[in-house]
Amino acid sequence: MKGLSRRRALLVVIGSLLPLVGGAAVHAQETRVTVGQTFIAESLDPTEGSAGWALTSHGVAETLFTVDRHGEIVPRLAESIEPRDDGSWVLTLRADRRFSDGTPVTAAEVAAALTRVTDLNPAARASAGRLHATALSDHELLITSERPTPVMASVLAEWPLAIARLTERGPVFTGPFAVAEFEPGIRLLLVPNPYFPDAVRRPAVDLRRIADGQALALGLKAGEFDLAFNLPSEALGLLRADPALIVKSFPVGYQYMMWLNTRGEPLADVRVRRALALAIDRDELVKAIRAGRPSRSAYADYFAFAGEASPPHDPAAAARLLDEAGWRVGPDGRRARDGAPLTLSLWAYPQRPDLVTMQPVLKAQLAALGIAVETRLTEEPTSTARAAAFDLMLWAQHTAPAGDPAFFLRLFLSPDAANNFAGIDEPRLSKVLDRLGEAGEPAARVALAKEAQAVIAETVPVVFLVTPEWHVGLSRRLAGYEPWGSDYYVIREDLTVTR
Repeated sequence: MKGLSRRRALLVVIGSLLPLVGGAAVHAQETRVTVGQTFIAESLDPTEGSAGWALTSHGVAETLFTVDRHGEIVPRLAESIEPRDDGSWVLTLRADRRFSDGTPVTAAEVAAALTRVTDLNPAARASAGRLHATALSDHELLITSERPTPVMASVLAEWPLAIARLTERGPVFTGPFAVAEFEPGIRLLLVPNPYFPDAVRRPAVDLRRIADGQALALGLKAGEFDLAFNLPSEALGLLRADPALIVKSFPVGYQYMMWLNTRGEPLADVRVRRALALAIDRDELVKAIRAGRPSRSAYADYFAFAGEASPPHDPAAAARLLDEAGWRVGPDGRRARDGAPLTLSLWAYPQRPDLVTMQPVLKAQLAALGIAVETRLTEEPTSTARAAAFDLMLWAQHTAPAGDPAFFLRLFLSPDAANNFAGIDEPRLSKVLDRLGEAGEPAARVALAKEAQAVIAETVPVVFLVTPEWHVGLSRRLAGYEPWGSDYYVIREDLTVTR
């Protein structure tokens, strides 16, 4: 869709996709559910930004492998994958899968999709670089990677590698739902993919973006939604008191974190960055969002590769570091150096309501040390972060979406990474990540991931804050819906209406 205006893109998508899912459009008139959440795909092209993740979350796209509710890597479109002695891999596809236009999922189609997305989307190159795939037969293909990897199944489960087939009328996918109407970033009308098993059991889904968490909760209370995903914690009491609603809470593999812009003063000084890490009381953050647990690791603690390298809350030590860096407290209680006050911008984004809730708590904790904090919001967090238009940036990220530690570290903390928001270039960390990319034994990968986290704790390009718990509100029509994992699969093949 590059080069098209948003309005023209909308018209092209709606006009082209309806014929591709016409077999399901009749069913769409029979049963429909409405879903509200704080994010919706901005594009139907997985080469663009995080579209692959969003479309997978929406039940539209699939990857070759995925992570199940038990945290295990399992086949999705693939049937199996085997390594060869030369470092390449032979992948066998399931023979019964089709795109939503009825076209069989063949090795040639998958090879074209993998090659295209790793050529065009930097996030798809985070773990293994560019992938080159060639069809060996209808259902077998040979995959080689720019950087050798011993965990190709995990790489192929990463969210950028959603499999799409390009047609003259738009991209088509293989998930349980197909796109009938699309307004980028605002609304999707989904209908059951008639070529996915048991399509007749599924309702149509009217998926709407509600940017504000409180508005999402009020919409659920008013009966506007059958499913409201990622509700703000402060609304839970009101919603749980309503007998027409069900609220389900669940732990997620996400981490809430704070990126520190190291490109210039004052955060180019590692002493200031370490002081900020010491100043933060994570227990207070958990109290503010009323869920989750404090975290000093890049990963949720149920992962074997989670670390505990970051220092605990110690405001006295933080004050000493700031003093050493020349930022001293003046008569007004604020820190300054050479007459310039220590003032930092702290950004969050409303798509993750918990981050907004944490902003004033962090502001108060830093103010106690004499640091002035200006809180700001952005509707486009990735653009803000990549433009380095921040001092401190609150961020929510699933750090092990494919059950492996390497993807997050390479995507965000390598010097040339697409999402190196902190602007960090740490040779020690780069060497550890290179070794992690080559390590095949699980124990070695765990050890190297922990070593990487120790370097991060010392250099502080990011401060890990909370492993969250999220909340989903449901009407009685969706009483059987069970959330799990994260937002990687919100709309799933088991989404059915209770009669």
